[in-house]
Amino acid sequence: MTLLTDILLGGAAAFIVISLSVLYRVVRGPTMQDRVIAVNAIGTNIVVIIALVAAATGNPSALDIAIVYALLNFLMSIAISKFTVERGGVL
Repeated sequence: MTLLTDILLGGAAAFIVISLSVLYRVVRGPTMQDRVIAVNAIGTNIVVIIALVAAATGNPSALDIAIVYALLNFLMSIAISKFTVERGGVL
């Protein structure tokens, strides 16, 4: 392993720790909006983790997976927001 690979994998590990800390807000969030934002933040962190691991391993096809996951994360956020507004919640 080279120094750059170690740095990229260390960054991915840091994003995993951040995602685990945000998971607390998903479970204990007082409002639905807090939970939606936390899930969106975790999804964004996962996209970054996939990109860092792809760069560390030299596997550019994993970037396609990251792009698809980012699009699904965005659509999930929009769908939950629409569902919340239809139920009478205010975003």
